[in-house]
Amino acid sequence: MPSPFDDKNGEFMVLVNEEGQHSLWPAFRQPPEGWSAVGPRGARQLCIDWIELHWTDIRPASIQRVEVG
Repeated sequence: MPSPFDDKNGEFMVLVNEEGQHSLWPAFRQPPEGWSAVGPRGARQLCIDWIELHWTDIRPASIQRVEVG
């Protein structure tokens, strides 16, 4: 059975957690605890493009704060 994460024709959403980490997520599945929907909902590539544009520093927010602080 193919993974729903690889379905090029599926509907997706973008999730973010408290650390600012982003994830592509199938729209038919409930987000896991600690993750919230943000950004677009739609085609896989639309969501991937949004993640690449908005998640420019992939380090967790707690690591970013330590380095700045």
